[in-house]
Amino acid sequence: MIELFQKHIDAEAAGDLDTTMGTMTSDPYVNHVPVMVGGFGYDGVRTFYRDHLVGKFFPPDMEMTPVSRTVGDTQIVEELVIRFTHTTPIDFILPGVAPTGKRVEMAVVVIVGFRDGKITHEHIYWDQASVLVQIGMLDPTGLPVTGVESTRKVLNPALVNSPAS
Repeated sequence: MIELFQKHIDAEAAGDLDTTMGTMTSDPYVNHVPVMVGGFGYDGVRTFYRDHLVGKFFPPDMEMTPVSRTVGDTQIVEELVIRFTHTTPIDFILPGVAPTGKRVEMAVVVIVGFRDGKITHEHIYWDQASVLVQIGMLDPTGLPVTGVESTRKVLNPALVNSPAS
């Protein structure tokens, strides 16, 4: 499963749509949960990947830092930190938002399901409020949200943030 998932990720980054889709079942789905974008069924996922993700997301300064990986019998749960400067449209994270030039650091959890040696689905989660704070679209004043701090705490659990009294 790990090797197949890595092949899938590498193909996405390389812009290789056929190899990306070749890692998936005939009935996959992809859901970027915070913004409800993705695809359902082979044609829907292929269209989503082709138009919005494969070969398109990776700004020149993008970095991915693995945090943890849990491997079960039928799925992998991967936690990572993604850093990039918002210099290109990123429809599956910030749909309809023009590039801001702002630096973004986001903690991401990807749940990948498998069946018969192929990927069945991806559920991708992140804190959208944190991303919006970082690009200047959300003022955190008076709200129970943070910006980059939430991601940095994932990497350094010793950072202290106590609830307001």
